[in-house]
Amino acid sequence: MLRPEPIGAIPEETVRVARAAFRKGSLAMRLRDELGTLYTNADFADLYPNLGQPALSPWRLALVTVLQFLENLTDRQVADQVRGRVDWKYALGLDLTDPGFDRSVLSEFRTRLTQNQAEARLLDRMLEHFQTKGLIRARGHQRTDSTHVLAAVRRLQRLESAAEMVRAALNALSGADPEWVRRVAQPEWFERYGHRVEDYRLPKGKATREAYGLAVATDGFTLLDALNGEGTPEGLRRLPMIKVFEQWWAQNFIREEGRIRWRRGDELAPSGERFNSPYDAEAAYSTRREHEWIGYKVHISETCDAELPHLITHVHTTNSTIQDVTSTAPIHAALAQRNLLPEKHIVDAGYIDAELLASSVPEHGVNLIGPTRENRSWQARAGTGYAASHFQIDWDHCQVTCPQGATTRGWYPTVNRFGTLEILIQFDREVCAACAVRSLCTKAKGGRRVVIQPREKHEALRLAREYATSQEWQALYHRRAGIEGTLSQGTRALGLRRTRYRGLRKTALQHAATCAAINVLRAVSWLNGDKPGRTRVSRFSQLAVSA
Repeated sequence: MLRPEPIGAIPEETVRVARAAFRKGSLAMRLRDELGTLYTNADFADLYPNLGQPALSPWRLALVTVLQFLENLTDRQVADQVRGRVDWKYALGLDLTDPGFDRSVLSEFRTRLTQNQAEARLLDRMLEHFQTKGLIRARGHQRTDSTHVLAAVRRLQRLESAAEMVRAALNALSGADPEWVRRVAQPEWFERYGHRVEDYRLPKGKATREAYGLAVATDGFTLLDALNGEGTPEGLRRLPMIKVFEQWWAQNFIREEGRIRWRRGDELAPSGERFNSPYDAEAAYSTRREHEWIGYKVHISETCDAELPHLITHVHTTNSTIQDVTSTAPIHAALAQRNLLPEKHIVDAGYIDAELLASSVPEHGVNLIGPTRENRSWQARAGTGYAASHFQIDWDHCQVTCPQGATTRGWYPTVNRFGTLEILIQFDREVCAACAVRSLCTKAKGGRRVVIQPREKHEALRLAREYATSQEWQALYHRRAGIEGTLSQGTRALGLRRTRYRGLRKTALQHAATCAAINVLRAVSWLNGDKPGRTRVSRFSQLAVSA
């Protein structure tokens, strides 16, 4: 139960001691002085029941969570800081004698946020506070980029993963119904799955490993048969770990006519759909250029106006296999809900396609600034051939003219393998056969075929490519590089690229809190006169200038 208590002033003794101990102030103290409390109890009131034991003030727990990620601390360390650090007591408005709270309170608060799908609230309420102080505004310039995030799981080879899956399933069942496990478990299982499965514990040699793998596969099917047998409590089959175990076993083994075998490579599900760990079923395997990882992906958007601090406006955590281009529309929708849409959104080529170029302006009034994907046809790559851009299109009459003046009415709307509408342009065989520059246009035996997108997409892509050749575009796109510094700051100082928790929602909460911590650093620095882009000159350079 949440009591409607107002946020009081900082106790006088706390103020006196904190200012004596920190004559120049600390970040936590400047946070309270410059930005206030950031949160109120009303911001989290819907997360608490109307009846029950009185809860600690959620505004303090929210602020403590931001401070925790600001200093990259564990829950135990945070509880000690609240008890012992006078500058934290200053920021939280606590008496010097306040005993603080047990570290489990932080975990319970995070659970409330994730269970109520309120992972982004720490950042959202902070942004509302910044808007009232004039630190952030809509319809400016923003930039977005993404980075990979490593899940808090081990990367296992296939045999290790199979044995660990059985072990994890047995542990989950033992916690739910130990008597049932005693009846079902075979004597050798206690030896085989009693310890964490690691490669150095497994048998050596190909033949012995194959025999061990067959034994593990048999054990898994024996356990599944027992779970599906009569008399098994229904609750055991509904355990989350058991659902993962069943799906993993179906993905990797086949039992046909009483024989068990591993699935071949061509029988496996795509890598992004496979379970890579029994302990984090949502962590997926993915690759990006030469890098490969198991985990997630985080997209960070921030303002980049010269006259205001560069603050993070949105953080979007996804499965690692999700392409960047599918995140652009959700990012715009989220920014629209906060009234923080930019006028110009600066991104790299991964966030742009023709459909987004055509829809972002009429739907949200956002101009996407970034390079478009290259034309990969052989004509475009050769540089001397006739690519699709060399053909003149008469949209009103559904007619296309080639660079040599030949015209066709072979205009056929089609749907490609991705379910997207395209227009196929077909020139007559006889016309193309008589063309003197046929070798520059097509290698096909028939007439030239050109595939174009519908008019709105085609024109939006053409205009974007033309704009990308201008000096204005170059100056705007130059700002995108600044987001790399934000990703570096989050990675090197605040642990952005490694998950503290397991599961997509908990990881999204971690990223929201991390970005809120970065915003605190930047907002406080701005209000203290440290502007973005300010050149820091070393003492040695100053000596050289004075000399």
